[in-house]
Amino acid sequence: MKKKLLSIMLVCILLVNVLGACGTKNGDGTKNPGNEATKTPDNGEKSNYSEITVEIFDRGSEGGRTDPTNNYYTDWIKKKILDELNIGVTFVAVSRWEETDQLNNLMAAGTAPDVCLTYSADLIANYRDLGGLADLAPYIDSHLPDLKAFLGPDLALPGRDMIMRNMNTETGEVFSIPARRMNLAQVTTFIRKDWLDKLGLGLPTTTQEFYDALVAFKEEDPGGVGANNVVPFTMTSDVRWRASTILESFVDPNISDEERWVNTVIDRQYLLPGYKEGVRFLNKLYDEGLIDNQFALYKDDTDSDNLIKSGVVGSFIHNWDQAYRDTPGLLRDLQENVPGAEIVSIDPFQNSEGKTVKGLYDAAGVNYFIPANSKNVEGALRYINWLSKFENRYYLQVGDEGVTHDIVDGVPKLKPAENEKIMNSPQNIDYTIMINGLDVGDPEKNALALAGSYAVDSQLVVQAYENAIRNGRPSIIVPVTLSAAGPYTQTLTDKGNELLSTAVVAAPADFDRVWDNGIAEWRASGADEIIAERQAKYTEYMNSIE
Repeated sequence: MKKKLLSIMLVCILLVNVLGACGTKNGDGTKNPGNEATKTPDNGEKSNYSEITVEIFDRGSEGGRTDPTNNYYTDWIKKKILDELNIGVTFVAVSRWEETDQLNNLMAAGTAPDVCLTYSADLIANYRDLGGLADLAPYIDSHLPDLKAFLGPDLALPGRDMIMRNMNTETGEVFSIPARRMNLAQVTTFIRKDWLDKLGLGLPTTTQEFYDALVAFKEEDPGGVGANNVVPFTMTSDVRWRASTILESFVDPNISDEERWVNTVIDRQYLLPGYKEGVRFLNKLYDEGLIDNQFALYKDDTDSDNLIKSGVVGSFIHNWDQAYRDTPGLLRDLQENVPGAEIVSIDPFQNSEGKTVKGLYDAAGVNYFIPANSKNVEGALRYINWLSKFENRYYLQVGDEGVTHDIVDGVPKLKPAENEKIMNSPQNIDYTIMINGLDVGDPEKNALALAGSYAVDSQLVVQAYENAIRNGRPSIIVPVTLSAAGPYTQTLTDKGNELLSTAVVAAPADFDRVWDNGIAEWRASGADEIIAERQAKYTEYMNSIE
């Protein structure tokens, strides 16, 4: 009932906000493109003073993070923007782990920031269909020249610029713009090498060897943490992500691009042939005491991270570089607690063809948008374009020499900062919203900078990157406009997490019943409607290019 009421409120208030944001008419009867505070394009000259609000992800304070809305880097941005564009900036925190609920509340209340971002394309589609987003197409050439140049051509859609990736092909409208990913590595598997060494085991190269290692961790307690404390494998309630390399290996590698794309619902692959067997394997691990028995209670990474740092965890799956990031500092803090501890990347999960396939990111990353009721659309766009200038995003990514980086072999090598200059996210990606991954201005130097941008042995990073992209499966891009998923995104996310957690902890004899009933309910909660739209759109698109 709460979700239904929120949806009704969202529809009603967005309609009110949109009607109030339709713009005013000029003397000749034409309409202004919005209710912006200024009509001065970004030509290097200051406009009249205006103000904007900007969403920033809140990742919590664990690991020494600072207030995401009030720290050294926000102060730097505010001062520079005020000096150069005469725009006042206020940052608005949105939880990285509860972004859908919080954005829905902000949009429904008409208080969403002028610049918003989310990783959920389906959420944006919902806001778009409710009339809640500003059309950015009229401003791209006039207000976003630096962003357009930086994003460059869209390699997945020849003939289209990346800035137009989300364009409605029927109307030409652009309601959101993606960030550019500098590398496409997505996820990998990590393991305690020092534990393997104590047991005389090599790095696992097959699923069976991985299983055997977990059993040995549980039975032999190589870390000396106590038999009742050993956690051979940890994850969170977001099972589809925190066990993704395992689950992907069970999917039939011979399915067509059409079948994979049509049946991947809100980035969930539950319906792909073989996926169920991957969940069954996790159920086996849990039943044998090889998976953290509290995982279903973990709604974010905090508890799992703390276990890893404390030294009781043998293996986990996460972002390809998660173990080596300064924040949350998994390897760093682990080694402080357990001197000599080692976390390395492995690539053991082979599919039926003997390949360790895993997904790669699309070159388009997080999407950002401007609500239709923004009082300063042009100011928001000028802010985004300012961030896109190399000198601005480069400083935010690398900070000050000698403090957050050193120059080694001509490229910046990032190092952890303390106190005010700590970066809450890798290379400050939460502030540099148009880029994900380090860019030092030269493709060859970017590769060197990537390996050297962590405060750990660069070979660990190289190994993790290579494992994450080996047999990588490119994203399937179909340039169509989708709408069906939007209203169901949060419901299907919540039900999907519950389904996987419940199936993993079920008694093995009950697994099929729990999974099949859960999938039926999940499909009936909107997934089937989404699949039907994706199938129709895919067929329509393929017919149009034949």
